[in-house]
Amino acid sequence: MPERVVTVVPEDGLHARPASKFVEAAGEADAEITVGRVDGDQVNAVSMVSVTRLDVEPGEEVRLIAEGDGAEAALDELVRILTTPEDEL
Repeated sequence: MPERVVTVVPEDGLHARPASKFVEAAGEADAEITVGRVDGDQVNAVSMVSVTRLDVEPGEEVRLIAEGDGAEAALDELVRILTTPEDEL
């Protein structure tokens, strides 16, 4: 099961616009994806409420785990969103 650890770059962390883009991309994937702090619980990456409740700030690391068809491609896109400054999304 592929996973990635990523340092969040957007200045709003996993809130507002970056979270919206993240959840939208996770929802478009065929894979089931979870996200959470490296040492914390994982939540469903397609749930805006769950993702924003993680309260992830810029500079924090998160772990992404995907399972199913297209898992690697989905993780690539989610990593791109989490490592791109907000004004470039």
